[in-house]
Amino acid sequence: MMTPQLTPQGIVLTILLFFVLVTIHEWGHFYFAKRAGILVREFAIGFGPKIFTFRKGETQYTLRLLPFGGYVRMAGEEPETITVQKGQTIAVEAKGDTIHRMYLDRIDERLNAIRGEVVNADLERKLRLTLDVDGDEEVYKIDPAAVITARNQEIQIAPLDRQYNGKSVGKRAMSIFAGPMMNIILAAGLFVAYAFMYGVPTNIAVEGVSPGQPAEEAGLRKGDIIYKINGEEIGIDSAKITRLVSASADQPMQWDIIRNGEPLQVTVTPTQVVTEEGTEAIRVGVIMTPYTRSASLTEGISNGLTLMWDSTVIIFQGFKQLILGQFTLDDLGGPVRMAEMTMQIANAGFMIYIRWAAVLSLYLAIFNLLPIPALDGSRLLFLGIEAVRGRPVDPNRESLVHFIGFAMLMLLMVAVTYNDILRLLRG
Repeated sequence: MMTPQLTPQGIVLTILLFFVLVTIHEWGHFYFAKRAGILVREFAIGFGPKIFTFRKGETQYTLRLLPFGGYVRMAGEEPETITVQKGQTIAVEAKGDTIHRMYLDRIDERLNAIRGEVVNADLERKLRLTLDVDGDEEVYKIDPAAVITARNQEIQIAPLDRQYNGKSVGKRAMSIFAGPMMNIILAAGLFVAYAFMYGVPTNIAVEGVSPGQPAEEAGLRKGDIIYKINGEEIGIDSAKITRLVSASADQPMQWDIIRNGEPLQVTVTPTQVVTEEGTEAIRVGVIMTPYTRSASLTEGISNGLTLMWDSTVIIFQGFKQLILGQFTLDDLGGPVRMAEMTMQIANAGFMIYIRWAAVLSLYLAIFNLLPIPALDGSRLLFLGIEAVRGRPVDPNRESLVHFIGFAMLMLLMVAVTYNDILRLLRG
């Protein structure tokens, strides 16, 4: 593949595509987690250092440096970084007997706060806190949305009914499946949009003619619709034209065409040429393209979904080759190659860009549903095991599996990215 030309349009469309695909995937997780009542702590696009962040409601929205994906961090998925411990001296702000804020450091600076030693704390089930205040034990209720402040951080508590693990298997599964589902929905919409933009092929038309070749000598022009050759109707079968030409070396052929709505007949005599690969072939020197009409509503939807199904089959064939080991490192591509291809396609035209976006969205959905550790498919597999067993897999073991899987994926990402960069440098 040639190095793509860097144009403002190509750069913007490449960045936009990656941003949209990742954002809609993570939004699926986010929306269905919120719908299930799960506290979402962070909605992040990218990994690594923060570039931009803001808080709205309960959630921190973050744009990070490395554009390798994103994540939705739900309460209960991992141990809390800030907790209240028995024997710890803290300060609290309360309205009546209900605490709405707890301070774990710089407690002497907290004005209008109650200071005391924690006797007992239950921030998940009973939402009760017992403090020893100057020798007297005082019991407080805890607001379900209370905030803990420590080390210049604020974190909202997560009662059990707001945690990921506190929800039913069905709700957790939906919050995980929703990410790939949104990519599938986006892909379907884009494939259908492409089908409407492309139209319904009805004939083969001339896209161009090669100078000095039989097609030019016969008077064929760009835009001519090829209707019949030697009396045989062509329709949309460009392969039939190739077969007829290959069987007619140095023999005149009668081509029935339509030019500007008028029928014409021209005589074309194919000749034998030597290709760039050094082989002999029969050619007339014509570049063909489908001639299309506007698609009806049912045709557009049907053709789009058919194209989506065909693309799904091709994606699974690619995965089959990976499983069977029928590939080399150069056959794999990371973010660099994806960006390179997207840049090239973005410069080629909007319609092909839409189809490419549909394919990438579909690929992202299918890849994430594979039962590979750290991916959505693996998490769904663990939830399926929990549903069958009636109890969850040991969280520590599951976390270890996902951690190892994530590390392996990152190593693979580094390897293919390094290979992509070397390939670009080699040209």
